[in-house]
Amino acid sequence: MSRGRPETVLLVASHGGHWAQLRRLDRAFEGMRCVYLSTEQGLEAEVAPAQLHVVMDANLQTRGKLLVMAAQVLRVMVRIRPTLVVSTGAAPGFFALLYGKAMGARTIWVDSVANAERLSVSGAKVRPFADLWLTQWPHLARPEGPRYEGSVL
Repeated sequence: MSRGRPETVLLVASHGGHWAQLRRLDRAFEGMRCVYLSTEQGLEAEVAPAQLHVVMDANLQTRGKLLVMAAQVLRVMVRIRPTLVVSTGAAPGFFALLYGKAMGARTIWVDSVANAERLSVSGAKVRPFADLWLTQWPHLARPEGPRYEGSVL
Protein backbone atom coordinates (compact mmCIF):
# COMPACT_ATOMS: atom_id res chain seq x y z
CA MET A 1 0.00 0.00 0.00
CA SER A 2 3.01 2.32 0.21
CA ARG A 3 3.18 2.86 -3.57
CA GLY A 4 6.95 2.62 -3.57
CA ARG A 5 7.65 5.02 -0.72
CA PRO A 6 7.93 4.41 3.01
CA GLU A 7 4.66 4.34 4.90
CA THR A 8 4.30 7.72 6.58
CA VAL A 9 1.30 8.30 8.80
CA LEU A 10 0.21 11.83 9.61
CA LEU A 11 -1.80 11.86 12.84
CA VAL A 12 -3.79 15.08 13.21
CA ALA A 13 -5.85 16.54 16.05
CA SER A 14 -6.69 19.83 17.65
CA HIS A 15 -5.82 20.29 21.30
CA GLY A 16 -7.75 18.81 24.24
CA GLY A 17 -10.08 15.88 23.77
CA HIS A 18 -9.30 15.50 20.07
CA TRP A 19 -5.62 15.07 20.93
CA ALA A 20 -6.31 12.64 23.82
CA GLN A 21 -8.38 10.43 21.51
CA LEU A 22 -5.74 10.51 18.78
CA ARG A 23 -3.06 9.40 21.24
CA ARG A 24 -5.20 6.37 22.12
CA LEU A 25 -5.09 5.33 18.46
CA ASP A 26 -1.43 5.84 17.69
CA ARG A 27 -0.30 2.38 18.87
CA ALA A 28 -2.14 1.00 15.85
CA PHE A 29 0.56 2.56 13.69
CA GLU A 30 3.64 1.17 15.43
CA GLY A 31 6.35 0.28 12.97
CA MET A 32 5.35 3.05 10.61
CA ARG A 33 6.91 6.48 10.39
CA CYS A 34 4.48 8.64 12.39
CA VAL A 35 4.34 12.42 12.17
CA TYR A 36 1.96 14.46 14.33
CA LEU A 37 0.17 17.72 13.65
CA SER A 38 -1.70 19.65 16.33
CA THR A 39 -2.75 23.10 17.41
CA GLU A 40 -1.04 22.89 20.79
CA GLN A 41 2.55 23.83 21.54
CA GLY A 42 4.67 21.78 23.92
CA LEU A 43 3.72 18.25 22.91
CA GLU A 44 7.10 17.36 21.40
CA ALA A 45 8.25 15.28 24.38
CA GLU A 46 4.97 13.38 24.39
CA VAL A 47 5.38 12.16 20.81
CA ALA A 48 9.20 11.93 20.61
CA PRO A 49 11.01 10.64 18.65
CA ALA A 50 8.24 11.41 16.14
CA GLN A 51 8.03 14.87 14.63
CA LEU A 52 5.36 17.32 15.76
CA HIS A 53 4.11 20.15 13.57
CA VAL A 54 2.03 22.87 15.23
CA VAL A 55 -0.48 24.98 13.33
CA MET A 56 -2.69 27.88 14.36
CA ASP A 57 -5.86 27.00 16.23
CA ALA A 58 -8.98 28.16 14.38
CA ASN A 59 -12.60 27.34 13.66
CA LEU A 60 -15.55 28.66 11.65
CA GLN A 61 -15.90 31.64 14.00
CA THR A 62 -12.32 32.76 13.22
CA ARG A 63 -12.31 32.53 9.43
CA GLY A 64 -9.16 34.59 8.88
CA LYS A 65 -7.23 32.29 11.19
CA LEU A 66 -8.86 29.31 9.49
CA LEU A 67 -7.32 30.36 6.17
CA VAL A 68 -3.90 30.66 7.82
CA MET A 69 -4.34 27.22 9.38
CA ALA A 70 -5.35 25.74 6.02
CA ALA A 71 -2.15 27.08 4.46
CA GLN A 72 -0.05 25.80 7.37
CA VAL A 73 -1.56 22.31 7.07
CA LEU A 74 -0.92 22.32 3.31
CA ARG A 75 2.72 23.26 3.87
CA VAL A 76 3.16 20.29 6.24
CA MET A 77 1.39 17.96 3.82
CA VAL A 78 3.63 18.95 0.92
CA ARG A 79 6.74 18.59 3.07
CA ILE A 80 6.07 15.13 4.50
CA ARG A 81 3.84 13.61 1.77
CA PRO A 82 1.99 11.14 4.04
CA THR A 83 0.68 7.86 2.67
CA LEU A 84 -1.97 7.71 5.39
CA VAL A 85 -3.75 10.56 7.19
CA VAL A 86 -5.67 9.88 10.41
CA SER A 87 -7.62 12.49 12.36
CA THR A 88 -9.93 12.76 15.34
CA GLY A 89 -10.74 16.39 14.42
CA ALA A 90 -11.29 19.14 14.24
CA ALA A 91 -10.45 21.81 11.62
CA PRO A 92 -6.79 20.83 11.02
CA GLY A 93 -7.94 17.25 10.52
CA PHE A 94 -10.49 18.36 7.94
CA PHE A 95 -7.82 20.15 5.92
CA ALA A 96 -5.35 17.27 6.31
CA LEU A 97 -7.87 14.78 4.92
CA LEU A 98 -8.84 17.17 2.11
CA TYR A 99 -5.23 17.64 1.02
CA GLY A 100 -4.28 14.03 1.75
CA LYS A 101 -6.99 12.70 -0.52
CA ALA A 102 -5.90 15.08 -3.30
CA MET A 103 -2.30 13.86 -2.87
CA GLY A 104 -3.25 10.17 -3.08
CA ALA A 105 -3.00 9.26 0.60
CA ARG A 106 -5.45 6.97 2.31
CA THR A 107 -7.55 8.85 4.85
CA ILE A 108 -9.30 7.98 8.10
CA TRP A 109 -11.63 10.22 10.10
CA VAL A 110 -12.72 9.29 13.62
CA ASP A 111 -15.31 11.77 14.83
CA SER A 112 -14.80 12.89 18.41
CA VAL A 113 -16.60 11.01 21.16
CA ALA A 114 -17.79 14.44 22.38
CA ASN A 115 -20.23 14.54 19.46
CA ALA A 116 -22.85 12.26 20.96
CA GLU A 117 -25.94 13.93 19.49
CA ARG A 118 -24.71 14.53 15.96
CA LEU A 119 -21.50 14.54 13.94
CA SER A 120 -19.17 17.48 14.35
CA VAL A 121 -19.17 20.13 11.63
CA SER A 122 -15.75 18.94 10.45
CA GLY A 123 -16.88 15.32 10.70
CA ALA A 124 -19.89 15.94 8.49
CA LYS A 125 -17.97 17.97 5.89
CA VAL A 126 -15.02 15.58 5.65
CA ARG A 127 -17.09 12.70 4.27
CA PRO A 128 -16.04 13.09 0.58
CA PHE A 129 -12.37 12.95 1.58
CA ALA A 130 -12.46 10.06 4.05
CA ASP A 131 -11.70 6.52 2.88
CA LEU A 132 -12.77 5.31 6.30
CA TRP A 133 -15.32 7.51 8.06
CA LEU A 134 -16.08 6.57 11.66
CA THR A 135 -18.29 7.73 14.51
CA GLN A 136 -17.79 6.63 18.10
CA TRP A 137 -21.53 6.44 18.74
CA PRO A 138 -23.62 3.52 17.39
CA HIS A 139 -26.79 5.61 17.04
CA LEU A 140 -24.99 8.03 14.64
CA ALA A 141 -23.92 5.24 12.25
CA ARG A 142 -25.78 4.95 8.95
CA PRO A 143 -25.58 2.42 6.11
CA GLU A 144 -23.99 5.11 3.91
CA GLY A 145 -21.67 6.15 6.76
CA PRO A 146 -20.26 7.00 9.09
CA ARG A 147 -19.54 3.51 10.39
CA TYR A 148 -19.41 2.56 14.02
CA GLU A 149 -16.53 0.26 14.99
CA GLY A 150 -16.33 1.10 18.70
CA SER A 151 -15.00 3.92 20.82
CA VAL A 152 -11.44 4.90 21.66
CA LEU A 153 -12.37 5.78 25.25
